[in-house]
Amino acid sequence: MRIVRRTRLLVATGVAITTLALTACENGSGTRDEGASQPTSPSAAADKSKPAQDQSSHRPGQSAGSGQQSAQPSQTGKPAENGTGGGSGTSEGAKGGANAPGDLTICNGSNTKTTAQPVPRPLNHMLLTVTNTGTKPCALPYYPVLRFDEMQWVPQAFDDTKPQAVPILEPGASGYAGVRLSAADDSGTGGDTGRALTVAFQGRTPNSSGGPSATVSLPAKGVYYDSALSVTYWQTDVETALN
Repeated sequence: MRIVRRTRLLVATGVAITTLALTACENGSGTRDEGASQPTSPSAAADKSKPAQDQSSHRPGQSAGSGQQSAQPSQTGKPAENGTGGGSGTSEGAKGGANAPGDLTICNGSNTKTTAQPVPRPLNHMLLTVTNTGTKPCALPYYPVLRFDEMQWVPQAFDDTKPQAVPILEPGASGYAGVRLSAADDSGTGGDTGRALTVAFQGRTPNSSGGPSATVSLPAKGVYYDSALSVTYWQTDVETALN
Protein backbone atom coordinates (compact mmCIF):
# COMPACT_ATOMS: atom_id res chain seq x y z
CA MET A 1 0.00 0.00 0.00
CA ARG A 2 2.84 2.39 0.74
CA ILE A 3 4.35 1.73 -2.67
CA VAL A 4 1.05 2.54 -4.37
CA ARG A 5 0.60 5.82 -2.42
CA ARG A 6 4.15 6.95 -3.22
CA THR A 7 3.62 6.16 -6.85
CA ARG A 8 0.44 8.27 -6.96
CA LEU A 9 2.13 11.12 -5.13
CA LEU A 10 5.04 11.09 -7.57
CA VAL A 11 2.70 11.01 -10.50
CA ALA A 12 0.68 13.99 -9.14
CA THR A 13 3.85 15.93 -8.41
CA GLY A 14 5.17 15.28 -11.91
CA VAL A 15 1.97 16.49 -13.50
CA ALA A 16 2.11 19.72 -11.49
CA ILE A 17 5.75 20.35 -12.44
CA THR A 18 5.02 19.71 -16.13
CA THR A 19 2.09 22.16 -16.08
CA LEU A 20 4.24 24.89 -14.51
CA ALA A 21 6.96 24.37 -17.10
CA LEU A 22 4.55 24.61 -20.00
CA THR A 23 3.05 27.82 -18.58
CA ALA A 24 6.48 29.44 -18.24
CA CYS A 25 7.42 28.44 -21.78
CA GLU A 26 4.27 29.93 -23.27
CA ASN A 27 4.85 33.30 -21.52
CA GLY A 28 8.44 33.46 -22.74
CA SER A 29 9.63 32.27 -26.15
CA GLY A 30 6.52 30.31 -26.92
CA THR A 31 2.96 31.59 -27.54
CA ARG A 32 2.60 35.47 -27.19
CA ASP A 33 0.62 36.94 -24.33
CA GLU A 34 -2.39 38.54 -26.02
CA GLY A 35 -2.66 41.12 -23.22
CA ALA A 36 0.84 42.58 -23.79
CA SER A 37 1.41 45.83 -25.82
CA GLN A 38 2.98 45.29 -29.24
CA PRO A 39 6.32 46.97 -29.98
CA THR A 40 6.51 48.89 -33.28
CA SER A 41 9.43 49.77 -35.51
CA PRO A 42 10.49 53.49 -35.91
CA SER A 43 9.35 53.50 -39.55
CA ALA A 44 5.95 52.13 -38.65
CA ALA A 45 5.53 54.76 -35.93
CA ALA A 46 6.40 57.51 -38.37
CA ASP A 47 3.90 56.24 -40.91
CA LYS A 48 1.16 56.24 -38.30
CA SER A 49 2.00 59.80 -37.15
CA LYS A 50 1.55 61.27 -40.65
CA PRO A 51 -1.92 62.55 -41.71
CA ALA A 52 -3.44 60.90 -44.72
CA GLN A 53 -2.38 62.67 -47.91
CA ASP A 54 -5.06 64.05 -50.22
CA GLN A 55 -4.35 62.28 -53.47
CA SER A 56 -6.22 64.88 -55.52
CA SER A 57 -4.17 67.58 -57.20
CA HIS A 58 -3.58 70.38 -54.69
CA ARG A 59 -1.89 73.51 -55.98
CA PRO A 60 -1.04 76.80 -54.21
CA GLY A 61 -4.02 79.08 -54.20
CA GLN A 62 -6.53 76.20 -53.88
CA SER A 63 -8.45 75.27 -50.78
CA ALA A 64 -7.52 71.79 -49.68
CA GLY A 65 -10.03 69.24 -50.87
CA SER A 66 -12.24 71.86 -52.52
CA GLY A 67 -10.60 71.95 -55.94
CA GLN A 68 -11.57 75.63 -56.24
CA GLN A 69 -9.03 78.40 -56.54
CA SER A 70 -8.98 80.85 -53.68
CA ALA A 71 -8.30 84.57 -54.01
CA GLN A 72 -4.65 85.37 -54.53
CA PRO A 73 -3.12 88.31 -52.65
CA SER A 74 -1.95 91.24 -54.76
CA GLN A 75 1.72 91.00 -55.65
CA THR A 76 2.15 94.72 -55.00
CA GLY A 77 0.00 94.96 -51.91
CA LYS A 78 -2.26 97.43 -53.69
CA PRO A 79 -5.94 96.98 -54.46
CA ALA A 80 -6.65 95.95 -58.02
CA GLU A 81 -7.73 98.72 -60.33
CA ASN A 82 -11.36 98.63 -61.35
CA GLY A 83 -10.68 99.37 -65.00
CA THR A 84 -12.95 102.36 -65.16
CA GLY A 85 -10.08 104.71 -65.76
CA GLY A 86 -8.58 106.77 -63.01
CA GLY A 87 -8.41 110.49 -63.07
CA SER A 88 -6.12 112.95 -61.52
CA GLY A 89 -8.58 113.75 -58.80
CA THR A 90 -8.99 117.39 -59.95
CA SER A 91 -12.33 118.37 -61.41
CA GLU A 92 -12.16 120.14 -64.75
CA GLY A 93 -14.59 122.67 -63.34
CA ALA A 94 -11.94 123.77 -60.83
CA LYS A 95 -9.33 124.69 -63.45
CA GLY A 96 -8.97 128.28 -64.53
CA GLY A 97 -9.41 127.54 -68.21
CA ALA A 98 -12.31 125.12 -67.83
CA ASN A 99 -15.98 125.38 -67.07
CA ALA A 100 -17.15 127.30 -64.03
CA PRO A 101 -18.73 125.23 -61.22
CA GLY A 102 -22.24 124.30 -62.34
CA ASP A 103 -23.98 125.36 -59.14
CA LEU A 104 -22.70 128.96 -59.25
CA THR A 105 -24.00 132.01 -61.08
CA ILE A 106 -21.71 133.54 -63.70
CA CYS A 107 -20.49 137.05 -62.94
CA ASN A 108 -21.73 139.50 -65.59
CA GLY A 109 -23.00 143.02 -66.09
CA SER A 110 -26.23 142.35 -64.17
CA ASN A 111 -24.71 141.29 -60.85
CA THR A 112 -21.37 143.15 -60.81
CA LYS A 113 -19.89 146.61 -61.23
CA THR A 114 -16.86 146.98 -63.54
CA THR A 115 -14.32 149.82 -63.51
CA ALA A 116 -11.21 150.54 -65.60
CA GLN A 117 -8.24 152.43 -64.25
CA PRO A 118 -4.97 153.22 -66.10
CA VAL A 119 -1.89 152.45 -63.96
CA PRO A 120 1.62 153.96 -64.03
CA ARG A 121 3.29 150.54 -63.83
CA PRO A 122 3.57 148.47 -65.91
CA LEU A 123 3.82 151.07 -68.65
CA ASN A 124 0.81 151.35 -70.97
CA HIS A 125 -1.38 149.14 -68.76
CA MET A 126 -4.87 149.41 -67.32
CA LEU A 127 -6.56 147.52 -64.47
CA LEU A 128 -10.09 146.12 -64.71
CA THR A 129 -11.92 145.59 -61.44
CA VAL A 130 -15.16 143.56 -61.18
CA THR A 131 -17.08 143.71 -57.89
CA ASN A 132 -19.92 141.35 -56.99
CA THR A 133 -22.95 143.52 -56.21
CA GLY A 134 -25.34 140.59 -55.85
CA THR A 135 -26.37 138.52 -52.83
CA LYS A 136 -24.86 135.23 -54.01
CA PRO A 137 -21.34 134.13 -54.99
CA CYS A 138 -20.55 134.26 -58.71
CA ALA A 139 -17.82 132.75 -60.88
CA LEU A 140 -15.43 134.61 -63.22
CA PRO A 141 -14.33 132.05 -65.83
CA TYR A 142 -11.67 132.67 -68.48
CA TYR A 143 -10.89 136.31 -69.33
CA PRO A 144 -12.73 139.53 -70.25
CA VAL A 145 -13.60 140.24 -73.87
CA LEU A 146 -12.85 143.90 -74.59
CA ARG A 147 -14.26 146.19 -77.23
CA PHE A 148 -13.32 149.82 -77.61
CA ASP A 149 -15.95 151.80 -79.49
CA GLU A 150 -16.70 149.96 -82.75
CA MET A 151 -13.55 147.81 -82.74
CA GLN A 152 -13.89 144.82 -85.09
CA TRP A 153 -11.31 142.48 -83.53
CA VAL A 154 -11.01 140.71 -80.21
CA PRO A 155 -7.90 141.15 -78.01
CA GLN A 156 -6.18 137.90 -77.08
CA ALA A 157 -5.34 136.68 -73.57
CA PHE A 158 -1.95 135.77 -72.08
CA ASP A 159 -2.12 131.98 -71.70
CA ASP A 160 0.47 131.95 -68.93
CA THR A 161 -1.88 133.98 -66.70
CA LYS A 162 -4.47 131.18 -66.48
CA PRO A 163 -5.18 130.62 -62.75
CA GLN A 164 -5.30 127.23 -61.06
CA ALA A 165 -8.98 127.69 -60.23
CA VAL A 166 -11.86 129.81 -61.46
CA PRO A 167 -12.10 132.95 -59.31
CA ILE A 168 -15.22 132.89 -57.13
CA LEU A 169 -16.49 136.26 -55.91
CA GLU A 170 -18.43 136.35 -52.69
CA PRO A 171 -20.90 139.25 -52.36
CA GLY A 172 -18.84 142.44 -52.13
CA ALA A 173 -15.60 140.77 -53.29
CA SER A 174 -13.66 141.78 -56.40
CA GLY A 175 -11.79 140.11 -59.25
CA TYR A 176 -9.16 141.68 -61.49
CA ALA A 177 -7.68 141.57 -64.97
CA GLY A 178 -4.69 143.40 -66.39
CA VAL A 179 -4.93 145.08 -69.81
CA ARG A 180 -1.87 145.84 -71.93
CA LEU A 181 -3.02 148.77 -74.04
CA SER A 182 -0.06 149.21 -76.38
CA ALA A 183 3.48 148.03 -77.00
CA ALA A 184 6.05 149.76 -74.80
CA ASP A 185 8.56 149.88 -77.69
CA ASP A 186 6.07 151.45 -80.13
CA SER A 187 6.11 148.25 -82.22
CA GLY A 188 2.31 148.08 -82.28
CA THR A 189 0.32 149.16 -85.32
CA GLY A 190 -3.14 150.59 -85.95
CA GLY A 191 -3.10 152.84 -82.91
CA ASP A 192 -6.35 154.56 -81.90
CA THR A 193 -7.98 156.28 -78.96
CA GLY A 194 -10.89 154.55 -77.29
CA ARG A 195 -13.72 156.67 -75.91
CA ALA A 196 -16.05 153.89 -74.77
CA LEU A 197 -15.32 150.41 -73.46
CA THR A 198 -17.56 147.37 -73.34
CA VAL A 199 -16.53 144.34 -71.25
CA ALA A 200 -18.17 141.03 -72.12
CA PHE A 201 -18.14 138.01 -69.77
CA GLN A 202 -17.63 134.43 -70.90
CA GLY A 203 -19.86 131.57 -69.82
CA ARG A 204 -19.13 128.01 -68.75
CA THR A 205 -17.48 127.14 -72.05
CA PRO A 206 -14.85 129.19 -73.89
CA ASN A 207 -16.17 132.04 -76.04
CA SER A 208 -19.74 131.51 -74.86
CA SER A 209 -21.84 134.31 -73.44
CA GLY A 210 -21.91 134.68 -69.67
CA GLY A 211 -24.77 137.13 -69.73
CA PRO A 212 -25.13 140.89 -70.04
CA SER A 213 -22.00 142.90 -70.79
CA ALA A 214 -20.79 145.88 -68.76
CA THR A 215 -20.31 149.41 -70.09
CA VAL A 216 -17.22 150.86 -68.46
CA SER A 217 -16.40 154.54 -67.96
CA LEU A 218 -13.03 155.76 -69.34
CA PRO A 219 -11.02 158.91 -68.65
CA ALA A 220 -12.32 162.00 -70.47
CA LYS A 221 -9.30 162.07 -72.81
CA GLY A 222 -9.89 158.43 -73.76
CA VAL A 223 -7.43 155.53 -73.78
CA TYR A 224 -4.80 154.92 -76.44
CA TYR A 225 -4.40 151.34 -77.71
CA ASP A 226 -2.80 149.56 -80.66
CA SER A 227 -2.39 146.03 -82.07
CA ALA A 228 -0.56 144.93 -78.88
CA LEU A 229 -3.83 145.20 -76.94
CA SER A 230 -4.21 142.05 -74.80
CA VAL A 231 -5.61 140.92 -71.43
CA THR A 232 -4.92 138.53 -68.60
CA TYR A 233 -7.29 135.89 -67.25
CA TRP A 234 -9.42 136.99 -64.31
CA GLN A 235 -7.45 136.93 -61.06
CA THR A 236 -8.25 137.22 -57.38
CA ASP A 237 -5.62 139.88 -56.58
CA VAL A 238 -4.29 143.07 -58.19
CA GLU A 239 -0.61 142.11 -58.09
CA THR A 240 -1.14 138.94 -60.10
CA ALA A 241 -3.30 140.75 -62.63
CA LEU A 242 -0.67 143.44 -63.29
CA ASN A 243 2.42 141.20 -63.22
